Amino acid sequence: MPQLWLVRHAPVLAPPGICYGQLDLPVGLEATARCAEQLASAVPRALPRSLVVRHSTLQRCELLAQAAYALRPDFTLKPDARLRELDFGAWEGLAWEALPRAELDTWAAQLATYAPGGGERLVDMLARVGAALQEDSAVAGETESDVVWIAHAGVARCVQWLLGERGQRGDAPCSAHWPVHAPAPGAWALYPLPFSPSATARRP
Repeated sequence: MPQLWLVRHAPVLAPPGICYGQLDLPVGLEATARCAEQLASAVPRALPRSLVVRHSTLQRCELLAQAAYALRPDFTLKPDARLRELDFGAWEGLAWEALPRAELDTWAAQLATYAPGGGERLVDMLARVGAALQEDSAVAGETESDVVWIAHAGVARCVQWLLGERGQRGDAPCSAHWPVHAPAPGAWALYPLPFSPSATARRP
């Protein structure tokens, strides 16, 4: 069965507890190089030549993709804005503990449709991630090859939801059931393919 290798970028250079979303923050180059070395050696050698590695267009993911390509020139890099983190609007760059409690409570109560900081709704992020997942799932089904993404924690949670039972049914995401776990910075997780899109991957 084909799998999606979802790789998270290395730790960003920012104070802890900051909401950064789509802020294009730098990352540690040494940590990125270590992750690239691990990825290049871990991805099965049996994968076809010119394997497409889809990555977020934020620099913390682009740098990891380029470092991996330097070690595995058989990779073909494909930047994709659909794999960017959730846009937190005016919240980005602020400490989570400094955000208005009333706005955080509203977001938690309306997780799918509330745009945090006036940014992006989760349902819209699910739609863009779901579209990319559908494309790569179709290719994986035809070639029986794994898929590699270099992205963010939020993208990993979207993939977990879309591939899970509730996402397959088309349930609306809510705080009580939204995935909590994601790969640690510089690590990755494997998710089974193929993917069948549900109502969750479409805008309401």
